[in-house]
Amino acid sequence: MSAAARARALADVGRLDQAEEAVRIGLVTTPADPELLGLLAGLRRLRGDFGAALEFADAAVAVAPGHAVAHIERAECLLGLARWAEALTAAREAVRLDPWRPEPHRVLARCLTVRKDFGAAREAAGRAITIAPHSVPDLMTLAEVERNAGRRDAARAATSRALAQDPEDAEGRWMMALLDAEKMQVRDAMRGLRQLAADHPERYGAPALTWPVRGLLAGLRRGLLAGVPLVALLALGGRWWEPSLLLARGAALVMALVTAGLALRVLIPAGRLPWICLGLLPARTRRAVGAGLVAASGSVHVLCWYAVYPQWSTLALSAGLLAGLLTAGAAE
Repeated sequence: MSAAARARALADVGRLDQAEEAVRIGLVTTPADPELLGLLAGLRRLRGDFGAALEFADAAVAVAPGHAVAHIERAECLLGLARWAEALTAAREAVRLDPWRPEPHRVLARCLTVRKDFGAAREAAGRAITIAPHSVPDLMTLAEVERNAGRRDAARAATSRALAQDPEDAEGRWMMALLDAEKMQVRDAMRGLRQLAADHPERYGAPALTWPVRGLLAGLRRGLLAGVPLVALLALGGRWWEPSLLLARGAALVMALVTAGLALRVLIPAGRLPWICLGLLPARTRRAVGAGLVAASGSVHVLCWYAVYPQWSTLALSAGLLAGLLTAGAAE
């Protein structure tokens, strides 16, 4: 068995350390092997070392500029480094070199999705599926494109097709849980995540199971970031037009009620499991989530108070709590 084949076999069963060792041993005898260089880039990328991965991918491209696989790996590394334009260029070069394989079209679709060119991304994913109609990775790429484009029904359909090919595919099951969560089907989402975490604890453990709490905080950050300035603007308008103050009080009350209702709708069906899993997160994340919960709860109470007793000091306190909520979110 060649060094590349042995490394792939080890990587397929999750033994990344041994796979990397096999590649490095192979590179001792053939240091300019583009296949081994590309494999090493992929292994470093899977372990989150995107800088080193890009160096090996660049070396693979330098040795074999006509090999599409090297450009595909380079595009993946550049995506991990958020160098979108360079990633897109590398993906297009891979498609130019080998347009009859699905992999170049798949990475091109991902690059276009990041740039929010969803129409072109959909076409690229569609070409990959045309080449390999039963490929689970290609179907999941299409699902990701559709989800990012806001077409959740189309994303669910693509994910269902992928799961029909491989019912145990982790990415497909994760996508279904995300889609259930986005439709506020919290119980279904948590059921899917529990099963996924049981089967793949190393990938979908405590962080994934805390999504009801952390996802709720993310939604509250977006909502309050839009709502609190609106209330302040309406209150300021009350200095010249008195009904504007009534609108500010009404907006504050509506925002507080909607926020509280959303929290109840998410947290009650989720049950105790997300709270238990919060305790398994790193200490910094736990502190940030706790601070965010305090700030969000305080914001709701302060908005209710402002609706009853409109004072500028109350609005100032609301702004301070919003700043705390945003800071906690950045610290997560």
